[in-house]
Amino acid sequence: MQLKRLELQGYRNYEQLELATGAGVNILIGPNAQGKTNLLEAIHVLALTKSHRTSKDKELICWNQPHARIRAELERKHGPVSLELQISSQGKRAKVNGLEQRKLSGFVGTVNVVLFAPEDLDIVKGAPGVRRRFMDMEIGQVHPGYLHDMQQYQRIMQQRNNYLKATDSSRASQELLDVWNEQLVASGVKMMQKRKNFIVKLQRWAEKIHESITNGAERLTVEYRPSFEIANGSDSQDQSSLFQQFMLKLTQGREQEFRRGTTLVGPHRDDLAFYINGKDVQSFGSQGQQRTTALSLKLAELELMREEIGEYPLLLLDDVLSELDQMRQTQLIETFQSRVQTFITTTGIESVNMSRLKDAAVYHVRQGSVLP
Repeated sequence: MQLKRLELQGYRNYEQLELATGAGVNILIGPNAQGKTNLLEAIHVLALTKSHRTSKDKELICWNQPHARIRAELERKHGPVSLELQISSQGKRAKVNGLEQRKLSGFVGTVNVVLFAPEDLDIVKGAPGVRRRFMDMEIGQVHPGYLHDMQQYQRIMQQRNNYLKATDSSRASQELLDVWNEQLVASGVKMMQKRKNFIVKLQRWAEKIHESITNGAERLTVEYRPSFEIANGSDSQDQSSLFQQFMLKLTQGREQEFRRGTTLVGPHRDDLAFYINGKDVQSFGSQGQQRTTALSLKLAELELMREEIGEYPLLLLDDVLSELDQMRQTQLIETFQSRVQTFITTTGIESVNMSRLKDAAVYHVRQGSVLP
């Protein structure tokens, strides 16, 4: 997969930009607050129709413009693809090869990306919500139906939570609650199954990569932790069994949910755990081990996406090389070199091990303009 051309109009601090990109490594150099990260964000938005930095679409639109538009020309294994995404106060409109997409879920996955930024360390040491977002972003790119299940789940859960907050348990309609429970569980089980399958595959790649980075000294294990314990002897991939257990947990927690006014079990409370040689990395790992775990996960994402879609995604490295020591930086560069089209932002070339890079295209970013 290769991004050949990127055009921005009214996006963040870019009133107008046309950029032809290199097939290999593209390095974007410039001081802070000039627009380097905005470029990477635009590519990310094109992939997922949402930003990794804000949930407010209006922040993506240049202050004096009615809308933001992102256009791209790509080369995929099945041929060239043109994409367009327009963002305005009325919502988003997406086109693939000039044809408007009825649903954004049909647009997501046309271009695939893996983003690695300094805040991705929070996947290891941050709150559970960060890890759920990590799963959702990656699964949604290769399985667009997952996004539909997630949206359904969130909509039903919001309605259910509103009812729990507004109603006393003694006056609640069990029939109405049963309807919501069944709908919630139906969507939630699909999410849980896809998350479990994703983590099993990610674990396989992450273990190999981590072992390579640490010269065989460390074994990384990634564990999916659903919000409720699955009964012994049950396969979490068994939809019928998981449905019954989820329904049971909702029934058992009925009174507590009414007291607290919120849904207490489900994918919105799932988590991940990381272990190195059996030791919890979040609680007991060194900073170096946490960084290596985050790096292993990102490199595993590249391989997992290639496995799922048949080609490598685009790799976006937002000011991350300066966060890695030479050993980890070298491992990262050697992994993507000559295989993955990569976009790197940095404030200075000295933070990049240029001796390891071959034929990198260098661009200078200044106040919303990009020059070679």
